[in-house]
Amino acid sequence: MKKLSLFFLFCLTALSFSFAQTTVTGKIYDGDSNAPLLGANIMDVSSGNGTITDFDGNFSLSVGSTSGELKISYVGYITKTVAYNVSEGKTSIGSVTLAPDEATLSEVVITTSGVVDLAKDRKTPVAVSTIRASEIRQKLGSQEFVEILNTTPSIYATKQGGGYGDSRVNIRGFDTQNSAVLINGVPINDMENGVVYWSNWAGLSDVASAIQVQRGLGSSKLAVSSVGGTINVVTRSADRSEGGFVSTSVGNNDYIKTLASYSTGLSESGWSGSFLFSRTAGDGYIDGTKFEGFNYFASVGYQPNENHGLEFTVTGAPQWHHQRSRASSIDAYIQYGGGEEPRIKYNEDWGFRNGEEFSFRRNFYHKPILSLNWDWTISDATKLTTTAYASFGRGGGTGEIGEINGRRQFALPRTDNGLIRVDDIVAYNSGQLVPDFSAQPRAQVNGLYLNNSDLNDNENNTNGITRRASINSHNWYGVLANLNNKLSDELTLDFGIDLRQYKGFHYRRVNDLLGGDAYQQTDNRNNPVDDAALSNIFFETYDADQPWWVFADIDDEEKIDYYNTGLVNWAGAFGQLEYTKDNISAFVQGAVSNQGFAREEFFGTTPAEKTDYENILGGNIKGGINWNINNNHNVFGNAGYYSKQPLFDAVYINFSNQLNPDLVNEQVVGFELGYGYRSRNFRANVNLYRTSWADRFESVSATFNEDTPDEIRGTANILGITQVHMGIEADARYRINEFIGVNGMISIGDWQYKDDVVATYFDNNQEPVVIDGESQSVLLPLDGVKVGDAAQFTASLGADVKLYKSLQVDANYRFADNLYAAFDASDVSEDGALKLPSYGLLDAGMSFSIPSFLGEKMTFRLNINNVLDEVYISESDTNRFAQEGDATYDGIATSNRVYFGFGRTWNASLRFDF
Repeated sequence: MKKLSLFFLFCLTALSFSFAQTTVTGKIYDGDSNAPLLGANIMDVSSGNGTITDFDGNFSLSVGSTSGELKISYVGYITKTVAYNVSEGKTSIGSVTLAPDEATLSEVVITTSGVVDLAKDRKTPVAVSTIRASEIRQKLGSQEFVEILNTTPSIYATKQGGGYGDSRVNIRGFDTQNSAVLINGVPINDMENGVVYWSNWAGLSDVASAIQVQRGLGSSKLAVSSVGGTINVVTRSADRSEGGFVSTSVGNNDYIKTLASYSTGLSESGWSGSFLFSRTAGDGYIDGTKFEGFNYFASVGYQPNENHGLEFTVTGAPQWHHQRSRASSIDAYIQYGGGEEPRIKYNEDWGFRNGEEFSFRRNFYHKPILSLNWDWTISDATKLTTTAYASFGRGGGTGEIGEINGRRQFALPRTDNGLIRVDDIVAYNSGQLVPDFSAQPRAQVNGLYLNNSDLNDNENNTNGITRRASINSHNWYGVLANLNNKLSDELTLDFGIDLRQYKGFHYRRVNDLLGGDAYQQTDNRNNPVDDAALSNIFFETYDADQPWWVFADIDDEEKIDYYNTGLVNWAGAFGQLEYTKDNISAFVQGAVSNQGFAREEFFGTTPAEKTDYENILGGNIKGGINWNINNNHNVFGNAGYYSKQPLFDAVYINFSNQLNPDLVNEQVVGFELGYGYRSRNFRANVNLYRTSWADRFESVSATFNEDTPDEIRGTANILGITQVHMGIEADARYRINEFIGVNGMISIGDWQYKDDVVATYFDNNQEPVVIDGESQSVLLPLDGVKVGDAAQFTASLGADVKLYKSLQVDANYRFADNLYAAFDASDVSEDGALKLPSYGLLDAGMSFSIPSFLGEKMTFRLNINNVLDEVYISESDTNRFAQEGDATYDGIATSNRVYFGFGRTWNASLRFDF
């Protein structure tokens, strides 16, 4: 009996020990962004027990024995098996990284992006959204790169005119002129005008590992940050595991894309490499928008030891594409639609030449960026990260120059379906009679059909029409460095520099004489017109294809119309002190910078003139704090002030070397409060913000006394513009189970101008408009007018459903409202801003994979965008209110020039990983 009692006691002790020790915990991370991975499946191989990770990537699982293996999987990621052994007291497997399977990459962890840290959930006190590579690959399809952001709060992205890469994006109502865009922490906004032309970066979707959007002031440590937010694109890394993939995609309007990629993996000697090349082409959804683009990426890394790491990266996207660069009136869309409904694909910028598509608006550009990143671990507490980069942009865009019988190309008679009669322009330019262009054939000048752009040089107004190219090339060099020093367990100090040097080249050249014999330069004051001399008669034309070679000398090119260079020198320093202890994290950050601007004029002054540098000091200070109340709740706040230097065109005004006499820095003040909730299956964020942007300057094309006998065309200079952007944002995701996930967002903005402003008018000779001895100024009623160009209310609701282990479907509906016309301050009226009709779009997709096709994996994806074929206006370039008797469409005057969004489109892709 005693022995039996001892036996039962032993069994109970062993059983209690077993129950106490058979729970295994861990945390699962996304290998692309090092963010916690929600909804990953964890299964004990021996018992079959399973669970999923919560929003922080944590899991806790009861296992069937003291040792065994866990199978960790997630749709779109490589499955990993990890051993455990609780008999040794190890109840946690620690942190495990899953690599996205679209590139068969394992063990890739990106913790920083150049010298700019990615924001960390429940730590960095900013409003942030991260789009990972798996989502970009699945849902972008043939859309424009920035459109993947449309389901994040306070983002409004459109295709604008609809040409390849002609999209745009706004963050909290601010465009890219006032929002920073980075690639691996390297800025790519144009150094003169701040714009990002997405056609130059159309290949980013192929190489992006993640896109992080920090809305508002953000945590970027660059010397001068943005007003609206920061978009940081993290690209592929050289240390990816060995493997690669090939893929092909097809879509509507003869869209086709082919892509190949390969990574070597890390060798024993410390070398690694990752390479990608793709080609995309098609006819374009919009009429007359053919395109062809390439994308290349190469990254080579070297790790000589554990303290040093080097990585050289080069990426570029040479392309050409036809554009719809000018919005047409709604009247024109209806007129050439053949009925009462508008032809949303109509494009007024093209026609046929000898039966082939010919566009007067052809964009061509190549802007490679090269960077060398050096990570130096000086000690356990100190790390220096340095990035040196260079960018060489070459290319521009074409358009017409000149007139026929006093009419420019767009004012000449068109075909019945609204196309430009290109063959008739060629016929006229070459001396043939085209009766409805001119009653007389074109006359020769000195035996030549001589094109030029100045009617004063030709009494018969027979100067012809030429397709010219406006060139905007540049050379840009920069260095970013950040020294990170851990002062204690709680305090970390960062200090860095941001140095940039930029030179932009701006001129025009002849692209196509369109039947003429030569072009006569009439605008260079340093080479005046002389019919007896050929020095100002140009016979050479230049193509408008992809400019692959970006190091060619441009000095000897024949230039017309204008020629100037813009020079920008930038020197900045920044510092940040970060505090982290227990549930509190906080930072305070400051930066100062000097921007020097100079301009060199070659045509407009005699002799050519270069200004001195105008140096402008600016800077910012900002800070924030986050409190993790418990495992579920956190709150944060941040605030900041910027003294922001104006853009180049606000320094030198009226397209000349004239220095703005009223030059002041823009003043930006921002506040933000946020709340976050995290649980195993539910995640939500709510943010409140207010941004004030004051002392803005605009110089815009304008007409004084429009539609009167005293009409004067020229520009308007507007001082002291103030905007105030306020709003609330919320986003959430609910993982119902391992098969179904639901996500949604809503953002409500109130973006208004504050105070009326004064506009001063100048004529086309850049002279002040003077009447009765007084310069003419007009008070513009801006106070309380809504800011246009982006929807102030957006919402979306989506779901993804796993129907089978290799089949998934997803859909998303998004809605846009309170969208106002895009207008400059000089176009405002007493009626305020024109409100455009609201709209909603449904997108859907399906993914199917074959995990063991020829021993590797093959994946099929189908996307359908605007499933319901909704007809909607995405933006308006004019601010005209309907008057009594005016024709209207969906409540707005048909005289407004608008862009309609795309109708239903589709894209299908097939990808093979090896």
